[in-house]
Amino acid sequence: MEQITLSIVMPCLNEAETLATCIEKAQRFCAEQQIAAEVIIADNGSTDGSVAIAKKLGARVVHVTEKGYGSALRGGIDAAKGTFIIMADADDSYDFYNLNPFIEKLEEGYELVMGNRFKGGIEKGAMPFLHRYLGNPVLSFVGRLFFKSSIGDFHCGLRGFTKALYNKLNLHTTGMEFASEMIVKANLQGVKIVEVSVVLSPDGRSGKPHLNTWRDGWRHLRFLLLYCPMWLFLIPGLILMIPGLLATAALVTGPVTLGSITFDVHTLIFASSFILIGFQFVVFYGLTKVYTIENELLPKTNTYNRLFKYINLEKGLLLGFLLSLAGLVLGVLAYNYWKELGFGDIESGNPMRLVIVSVTTMLLGVQIILFSLFFSILGLKKK
Repeated sequence: MEQITLSIVMPCLNEAETLATCIEKAQRFCAEQQIAAEVIIADNGSTDGSVAIAKKLGARVVHVTEKGYGSALRGGIDAAKGTFIIMADADDSYDFYNLNPFIEKLEEGYELVMGNRFKGGIEKGAMPFLHRYLGNPVLSFVGRLFFKSSIGDFHCGLRGFTKALYNKLNLHTTGMEFASEMIVKANLQGVKIVEVSVVLSPDGRSGKPHLNTWRDGWRHLRFLLLYCPMWLFLIPGLILMIPGLLATAALVTGPVTLGSITFDVHTLIFASSFILIGFQFVVFYGLTKVYTIENELLPKTNTYNRLFKYINLEKGLLLGFLLSLAGLVLGVLAYNYWKELGFGDIESGNPMRLVIVSVTTMLLGVQIILFSLFFSILGLKKK
């Protein structure tokens, strides 16, 4: 039996108008290039005769019951027998007769070959204005920023990769964000990625596109944020905590006047709130990082492995206890000051400042204790 080198996978949901054209182009390309290949139609519940068209043309049909673009592709790729996989939509927006750039790069040793529509050309009417000038550029920029990637077109539907890479990436998403998940995980694992220019033509279907601008755009952005908790939690947390700490340190001994404006205990309350809110963000960064790594959503790194040597339950409990104790001591001092005032006005002078700092310190101590316990629970799998 001949070994299959290439599997061309097309997700399909009612693509009867364009499916035959896509299959025939793919088959003609493989025949002319003398590539042992198969064309797989990952059908996601078509009711317009797409399945019959695919079977008539000799394509292999894989029925995928779980709905979604990502689900259909995963079903088709799981069933693929080729060493190399090329995936693209079945709406005739990509040219299946011009796949040589992908084959060449895969044979050179690249594990993921991305198409870039902005380099190759976007024909008139092929991409909506919002997608071309806002959605794709912004989301691709976010992806490059968060994951230090060089990919210019994160959402190009035409891409090639090895079956071995697909098996290693362990992809999970079911919707359009599947396109981002593949790049993000490949980039995090240090995979050899390259881009080639591709041309995007107008969708050959007369019906409404499957892509929903706002819903699918949000799903892409949400995925990028959740896979990079540093930008979602750590950086916002530090932006709140650092100014909060500086302001608290400046105001704890007395009011501060800048020009005609005086900052006093009310500002101190807000500063303390910034510290607590910022710390919550930082805590969620740590918890999210442990959860995603221990559940194999993100790869483990040497930094992560060293983390458990320096941060453990015992150290966290000790630090939390000491902060809580310090807060309690400050509370006692505040009580003594208040007593000296005859239990009168507490809103001015040292008592109120000490009360704010006391409560903030005790809350931080308790949060560190609870965080340490939960952190250790999430890390049990590693241990």
